[in-house]
Amino acid sequence: MKLFYCLILFFPPLFIYAQPNNKTLNLIPAPVSLVRNTGNFTLPQKIAIQSTQTAERSQTLAILKERLTVPTGYSVTYDNTGKATIFLILNQKQDSLLGNEGYQLSVETDKITIRANQEAGLFYGVQTLVQLFPKEIESKTLVNQANWQCPCVEITDYPKLSWRGLMFDVSRHFFTKTEVKQYIDAMVRYKYNLLHLHLTDDEGWRIEIKGLPKLTEIGAWNVKRTGYFGSFLPPTPDEPRDYGGYYTHEDIKELVAYAKARFVDILPEIDVPGHSLAAVASYPELSCTPEAVNYKVRSGEKIMDWSRGAPPIALLDNTLCPANEKVYDFLDKVVSQVAALFPFPYIHMGGDEASVNYWQKTEAISQLMTRENLKSMHEVQGYFERRVEKIVQSKGKKLMGWDEVLECGVKPTTAIMSWRGMKYGIEAAKNKHEVVMSPTTYAYLDFMQADEITEPKVYATLRLNKCYEFEPIPDSVDSKYIKGAQANLWTEQVYNIRQAEYMTWPRGFAIAEAAWTPKGAKDWVNFFSRVEEHFKRLEITETKYAPSVYDPIFVVRRNSDKKLIVELKTEIEGLDMYYSFDNSFPDHYYPKYTQPLVVPIDASILRVITYRGKKPMGRMMHMPVEELKKRSSKNK
Repeated sequence: MKLFYCLILFFPPLFIYAQPNNKTLNLIPAPVSLVRNTGNFTLPQKIAIQSTQTAERSQTLAILKERLTVPTGYSVTYDNTGKATIFLILNQKQDSLLGNEGYQLSVETDKITIRANQEAGLFYGVQTLVQLFPKEIESKTLVNQANWQCPCVEITDYPKLSWRGLMFDVSRHFFTKTEVKQYIDAMVRYKYNLLHLHLTDDEGWRIEIKGLPKLTEIGAWNVKRTGYFGSFLPPTPDEPRDYGGYYTHEDIKELVAYAKARFVDILPEIDVPGHSLAAVASYPELSCTPEAVNYKVRSGEKIMDWSRGAPPIALLDNTLCPANEKVYDFLDKVVSQVAALFPFPYIHMGGDEASVNYWQKTEAISQLMTRENLKSMHEVQGYFERRVEKIVQSKGKKLMGWDEVLECGVKPTTAIMSWRGMKYGIEAAKNKHEVVMSPTTYAYLDFMQADEITEPKVYATLRLNKCYEFEPIPDSVDSKYIKGAQANLWTEQVYNIRQAEYMTWPRGFAIAEAAWTPKGAKDWVNFFSRVEEHFKRLEITETKYAPSVYDPIFVVRRNSDKKLIVELKTEIEGLDMYYSFDNSFPDHYYPKYTQPLVVPIDASILRVITYRGKKPMGRMMHMPVEELKKRSSKNK
């Protein structure tokens, strides 16, 4: 923690932010302009709020009241005589700087004022105000001893991007209505305003479609498996298909209303033409492949061969058939109901990782190619995407797809979600597509956060400090085409809401700041000092988070004598590492790591733990020597 303010000034836009000299200014995301004044505001036991009480503001007031009364035991009343202590005010004259989501927060010794152009700005101002109070303000029960003060400040704040999203995959594993609401409650604390629900995939169809009952009677259920997804044994015919679930129309309406009250839009995704096994198992006539009559919803068994890269070789046909008119009738019914249920102007229709090896041997596809003068499988998918876009547009919506659809020749009217790095988003923006940046490089929350001996093993590792490098607006493109930034949580290895929270936080803090805080105004050391204070808030709210940032990083090699050498690093500064090779469990009395370690010839395990002073910070890491040997072979 740094002891003195450093004034950092950036133009444009104006950014004034001081690194905190106490524990009260740990705001995430960092605001555009913050000036600390002398003194503190002390919360009175009888709190009076002056505010118009409208339906749109009801949730803002409910959150504010709950936070100010539950942990404190104080009371809240509403006073519109001008004698209140907290004022929520909509500007009569619009402030062009603040836009639709910005706010001004003024904390003086005797009152607090939040001003905004729109209700969303007041909502975000309240989130910031809550963060200014001590962490105990997050408690769900009465706190007997706390200093209910916040510093006197002047804050002017507004987002860099209008789309600040988290994608929640509810298809691979089903999450209940209550759990989705829980996820929304956590994300709005950090000024996210978009929840992308991945509603369909090979493992489950999660939305009721009236007139197509098999989608939820068959498509929403598979065989429960636990372990490493993708390597499960194929289910036997007698195993019950009772694991899963779906959302009814009433469920969706309830979730949309719940999110909207918190100024969150929900983007629905129906992933086609690939990732469609749940639909095909329900209605085999949607497939190009006669054997589809025998297909079942995937439970996590291997169905793709990725040895040659993307797109994968399908071991069974999980695609909708572009040459089948029944597919477009089906999608018209689906999109009609999805469009009616979700007010958000975009519908995401997938388009990613569509395997073509079954298409290549389908006579109907050959006839389609001849009839439409299509030269390649990319053009076949392009034909499909253009027809899907017409369906989406006919319902008054805009089409969004994953960046693979760029290779299919889609029109600039198709919005692009760029996931395969930044380059496809840059390409799309240069071709005047609207773009949401969600690259694996920085924003894939299903990736491991620390070493795979500790984390659920997935494709790659994405540490917090790498997430924090995310800058969604590249210098090489016109920023008006970068609509937003988003992090994606795929849930193949995420079996429950606690693990979903663990995978999201604290990396979700980094993405929130990338989407809100002005470009060039970020500082890793300052950010992590704030993250550590928010760890304490998450503990009070009982939100699970990953402590992976404290874990050691192993770098393995062989020296010239073929001896196994292990170098230990840390993601953050200020940690000491202690280790053992003797099968015991190190603490701060053990040897301290100061230089690369030579692994003893007969050692079987290396254990390492990090400390800050005398306090253990990281988890005890248990690294088998056999694993170190494997890694040294890969590093040759």
